[in-house]
Amino acid sequence: MSWQMARLGLVYACLCAGSVVLPAQEFKLLDRTVQMHGFASQGFVYTNDNNWLTMNTSQGSAAFTDFGINASSQLTDKFRVGAQGYDRSLGRLGQYHPSLDWAFADYRFKNWFGVRGGKVKTTLGLYNDTQDLDFLHTFALLPQSVYPADLRDATIAHLGGDVYGNIPLKHRFGDLSYMAYAGHRSDSLYSGYPYLLSQYGVQFKSLGGLQYGADLRWNTPVKGLFIGASRLDQDTTGKGADVNPLSPTGGIIPYFEYSRADWTNQFYGQYARSKLRIASEYRRYLRDQIIYDNTSENLTDVRGWYLSGAYRVIKRLELGSYYSRYTIVNFYKGALAAIAPNETDTSLPADHIYDKVITARVDLTGFWNVKLEGHFMNGYAASTYPDGFYPQVNPQGFKPNTNALVLKTSVNF
Repeated sequence: MSWQMARLGLVYACLCAGSVVLPAQEFKLLDRTVQMHGFASQGFVYTNDNNWLTMNTSQGSAAFTDFGINASSQLTDKFRVGAQGYDRSLGRLGQYHPSLDWAFADYRFKNWFGVRGGKVKTTLGLYNDTQDLDFLHTFALLPQSVYPADLRDATIAHLGGDVYGNIPLKHRFGDLSYMAYAGHRSDSLYSGYPYLLSQYGVQFKSLGGLQYGADLRWNTPVKGLFIGASRLDQDTTGKGADVNPLSPTGGIIPYFEYSRADWTNQFYGQYARSKLRIASEYRRYLRDQIIYDNTSENLTDVRGWYLSGAYRVIKRLELGSYYSRYTIVNFYKGALAAIAPNETDTSLPADHIYDKVITARVDLTGFWNVKLEGHFMNGYAASTYPDGFYPQVNPQGFKPNTNALVLKTSVNF
């Protein structure tokens, strides 16, 4: 653990040294102002038992790094363009394979109607499209029942187009913000789902498909209160190679899977007033996937919710807490049903994760913060969908409870 602590200390020292030279950058290009912003974060995670988020956290791990840089320009009063490059290493995920996080062109005809196209951030719930903006959030890790860090690069954006707008309501009933989109989802091969299936010998070459959805948000007449709902539908196909689980000695064979149903419903609300912010979300994800070359069917039903609160105690200190609850059930049909039992009892540690979290965020400057966070988890939900706990890094099996200490620092300009 000593080299990891040294690495973390070095990063902190570098950030401290650079904390006085990080203003936002602007320059002229073809007589247009271009704004450049960037961010970087470094984390350290220690757990008492189970390894978490593909890191060797039971020994302490600093393999928790991400950074990005973006540029945007307001070409006219109504037309804006922008793009962001991003990279991360989260344990065995990411592995410093850079990606184009998003790149868009946005034209707003009226306040009630605009369009954007390109690789566009996916609006889903409160925080999906701001996961890369760590400096906006109180918590070092967003509630993992709804925003799993190991699936961040699978949900952040789609290649396609959006329509959006804001409609004021009469009689002082607030206003409605809407978003509808369609495009193509393309998962990173270094994300949680490909890594999870690698334990079975599956090696993906591609994973993705059609994605479409909508979000509707009501900014209520109550100051600081809004509620909303999101719907996401996907047609996900994966292709690659595999060792046949029914005949492990038969060698490598082609592999493919595809979805019969793949959707998410998400409901959310937030109240913010003065120094207090309270938020809650409920998410249900259902996937009916044909797997192992049309020989088996896997129905996965994931449900998660959380309640969070944060309070700005003084200018530089914010305290927060949340309770996050995640459950998963699995059903199998076809060839795999003979060797893979159904998982339906969500009271078992293998089918749930209940997480109690406390956080302290210290803003050292306007663009540099440090977060100290404790997680007290019951359950590990080892299943066919990523949720932070992986057999590959827990070869001795799982303990029912996990306590985690997360230390994270971030800078932005």
